[in-house]
Amino acid sequence: MDLSKFRPSSSYDAPFFTTNTGAPVWNNESALTLGTRGPILLEDYALVEKIATFDRERIPERVVHARGVSAKGFFEVTHDVSHLTCADFLRAPGVQTPLIVRFSTVIHERGSPETLRDPRGFAVKFYTREGNFDIVGNNMPVFFIRDGIKFPDVIHAFKPNPKSNIQEYWRILDFCSHHPESLHTFMYFFDDIGVPVDYRHMEGFGVNTFSFFNKAGKMLYVKFHWKPAREKVMGMSDEEAIRIGGTNHSHATQDLYESIKAGNYPEWKLYVQTMDPADEDRFDFDPLDMTKIWPEDIFPLQPVGRMVLNRNVDNFFAENEQLAFSPAHVVPGIYYSDDKLLQCRIFAYDDTQRHRLGPNFMQLPVNAPKCAHRNNHFDGYMNFMHRDEEVNYHPSKFDPVTNAERYPIPTKVYSACKREKCIIEKQNDFKQPGERYRTFEPDRQERFINRWVKALSEPRITHEIRSIWIDWLSRADESLGRKVAMRLNIRPSI
Repeated sequence: MDLSKFRPSSSYDAPFFTTNTGAPVWNNESALTLGTRGPILLEDYALVEKIATFDRERIPERVVHARGVSAKGFFEVTHDVSHLTCADFLRAPGVQTPLIVRFSTVIHERGSPETLRDPRGFAVKFYTREGNFDIVGNNMPVFFIRDGIKFPDVIHAFKPNPKSNIQEYWRILDFCSHHPESLHTFMYFFDDIGVPVDYRHMEGFGVNTFSFFNKAGKMLYVKFHWKPAREKVMGMSDEEAIRIGGTNHSHATQDLYESIKAGNYPEWKLYVQTMDPADEDRFDFDPLDMTKIWPEDIFPLQPVGRMVLNRNVDNFFAENEQLAFSPAHVVPGIYYSDDKLLQCRIFAYDDTQRHRLGPNFMQLPVNAPKCAHRNNHFDGYMNFMHRDEEVNYHPSKFDPVTNAERYPIPTKVYSACKREKCIIEKQNDFKQPGERYRTFEPDRQERFINRWVKALSEPRITHEIRSIWIDWLSRADESLGRKVAMRLNIRPSI
């Protein structure tokens, strides 16, 4: 008997209710009791199983990106990038790869409104012929911190007050007042795009710096960019956010679901920026610092392909709540860089999924690779892969499995280095925020200033913290700092 074909699936639904073991349930309406009004009997196994399973329906929500929605589709290469990377799924124009995308809010809980001011997650999982590749990014190209050791702190600062369970800006601005590099992300966070109209009108950025390798082994740093193909990038006004959030806390989820259902398939174009590592010291910023962008006039966007979302998920829990991403998931031709925050994320993302979903989360259908795969990772919680094997070690003369063909990874030699905890030397934290502010139209600048004034007006914001932010805003743009200071009745020190 081939037991594998009887694995749990809706394809094998019985016409009547059964227990998890398949035993028929002849009455799913009433509990087994002593008489018509007597106490319930513990021997009513169907009841006990039903309640116990129900009690365990929820899994721990994500620490970040808890509120999200997924959709499926494909990626099609439109431009030849074989000179940049030997990644198989990018081998030639016309090649298509199935994928799944999850859009999310970063900080707030699973049931929160999608109209809150919050970075948005933009995560894409490619099911390639050489394994899964994940681009785990946001709708903003930079982040608040540059070192992974501060990640728990920045998230704690943005999360609700542990005493009152209320999100308060004094906590955010207090923490970030110790990190001038955070100012750049605030130029996006307090901008109009801080509350996207919906997910279809939103850009995506890989944020971190990765590496490309071509067939000759040539390495380039790379950044990934998603841009809507047909829709304009749009933000929601504060007034609209309050109005829509008060009536529909799932407006962006609904928009995505109904658009795909109606055949109005969202589409994004993928672009990359590349840099030769030999040139990384030529600029006034560190290219591996994720609080910085790469100026597009120096590093132009190069088109790669298009992503089309043409299918809604079949089951929200199975394909959204159990969907797991990690920037550690790369394929031959794409590798990491020494980006300090990326290096931390390589461990952190899979580790949180092992806690949330269990050590075998990669066996779940939505996470499992769609190509042939094999290893000796046996047993553990929820291991449901059928393994008819006697050898679970390597090497073995009884099992001819071999290592894969070698593919290029960085060969940089590190010498004369000592162990130390240090910061990125080339910080330059105010130039790029000022440049971005000066690209805003006057009315957009006014809205941006008003959000700063409101945040800095919170009663718990001290004079010291307020002065720090005004100083930093002034360093980014003198007029910006002066206008915020005037409205707060503070004299800026420039």
